[in-house]
Amino acid sequence: MRKDVLLIICGSASSWIISNIVNNTGGLHNRLTGELCLRAFTLHECEAYYRAKGIEIPRYQAAEAYMIFGGIPYYMDFIKPKYSLAQNVDKIFFQENAPLRNEYENLYRSLFRRPEGHLRVIEALAAKNFGKTRDEIIAGAGISEGGWLTKVLNELVISGFVREYRAFGKKKRDSLYQLVDPFTLFCLRFGKKRDVYASDFWLRYCTTPAHSSWAGFAFEILCLLHIKQIRNALGISGVMTEVYSWRSKYYDPGAQIDLVIDRGDQVVNLCEIKYSSSEYIIDKKADTGIRNKRAAFIAETHTRKAAHTTMITTYGLRKNAYQAGIPFELKLDDLFLIN
Repeated sequence: MRKDVLLIICGSASSWIISNIVNNTGGLHNRLTGELCLRAFTLHECEAYYRAKGIEIPRYQAAEAYMIFGGIPYYMDFIKPKYSLAQNVDKIFFQENAPLRNEYENLYRSLFRRPEGHLRVIEALAAKNFGKTRDEIIAGAGISEGGWLTKVLNELVISGFVREYRAFGKKKRDSLYQLVDPFTLFCLRFGKKRDVYASDFWLRYCTTPAHSSWAGFAFEILCLLHIKQIRNALGISGVMTEVYSWRSKYYDPGAQIDLVIDRGDQVVNLCEIKYSSSEYIIDKKADTGIRNKRAAFIAETHTRKAAHTTMITTYGLRKNAYQAGIPFELKLDDLFLIN
């Protein structure tokens, strides 16, 4: 009954706190005064953080830093203003005594009591950018079906490493699970290269075509983590929306749309996400592919809503005859908007 005692339970093991404190069925049931969920920084918050630390970094590089470290202040704190982003990445991750050299393994050990199963699921999900169903996870991770898998998936979703979503037109039982933690994806992609290449690996790698391939997918993840900002930029923050993905099964087996925003105002935004170091150019081939995706989506889903192609790029679209046919266009700057 005392009013001068305040108990604050704080920690990074969010799944444990939710299971044992928030959803407690014993003495703590329904006794919490309040909850505060600390999430990763947004791009806007990262920019403010860099500014406060005196780090001058353009938004294009701030986005790449997010694609590597996520919006985790602890990781960002290792960035030093006297080095370029590439030099910082080498010093933070690739050099022999780099502070985050063993962070991937340590991170999961600190969050989960028995992380082996979580790591198997994570690595199975990393093998497929689009995401996997439960059956595909079971096959990829070499595990059996059961309550254990449900618990692991729930903990990974609650902790923010994985997102659970549905393909457009699918039901809840057809949910897909996708790895969306930037730092985990970066570690799985490049962690083993530390033992093969020199300590200046990223300084050399960031100028190669292979870097563009990695950055393209990493930028898609960055966009998925900034849905609120995308909705604000589209002017639909007050409209009921659901986020899906879509992949054609009949009309064009190779066609897929990673971000479909289904709106309550009878519009569907089909988002094409493109990462480029300059203005993105839609040529005849790209225009044909975009139009075919849209036509296949309408025909296969039988949607009665207006389907609008929406381009999300780093520096916008180069003006030409094909660009003129795009009704919605967002740039990297739009992702830096306040929530």
